Amino acid sequence: MIKVLVWCENIQNKTQEDVKAAYPEEMHNTIAEFLRADPNISVSTATLDSPDFGVTDEILANTDVVLWWGHVGHGQVPDEVVEKLYNAVVKKGMGIICLHSAHFSKIFKRLMGTSCGLAIPKPAFAQEKLWTLLPGHPIAAGIPNPVDIEMEEAYNEFFDIPQPDELVFNAAFANCGSFRAGAAYHRGRGKVFYFQPGHETYPIYRQKEIQDIIFNAVYWANNKTRGQ
Repeated sequence: MIKVLVWCENIQNKTQEDVKAAYPEEMHNTIAEFLRADPNISVSTATLDSPDFGVTDEILANTDVVLWWGHVGHGQVPDEVVEKLYNAVVKKGMGIICLHSAHFSKIFKRLMGTSCGLAIPKPAFAQEKLWTLLPGHPIAAGIPNPVDIEMEEAYNEFFDIPQPDELVFNAAFANCGSFRAGAAYHRGRGKVFYFQPGHETYPIYRQKEIQDIIFNAVYWANNKTRGQ
């Protein structure tokens, strides 16, 4: 059984009507629901409002993979929580998948050691084609090439991240150049995957191909030897 924690700051779901329309049940619950369809995955959820931000030593000791989504609340995550996550990945072998605007989360920047800044073109939203660069990679297994996303927030280079150990996906937007959209890393004993699709005003996490990539990423990030 792979134990997954879906963490979402859950701020805009409370305040923005367009986000409520995309995820009336709240984004973390949408992600958790489709993951629970796999009998090999056990899922819990947490938000900024959870006790201790949903990230304690006990919780992390019983978590194999964290999915992290944040946007406007990065600064509200205490540094001590970030260090707990960092140590769980690097020292204990937990996997972490950082989604969309979590590129600028404290934990992703801590793991990367760079600013993790990027460019946003104008207009900021466009159709996206998600191209598979490594069809033999486990995260790309069974994924059509390309994956078409009807509308998404467009990200552009330069994306200030280290050279990925494996660049699995690259994105092309209708109004700009390419973007490193699926970057895999090894950090200490753990694995890190950054996956770009997932703007909060579009129900992208309901799209089957995106769900399948996240499933694959969970299996890839799970450390089968953790705790042995």
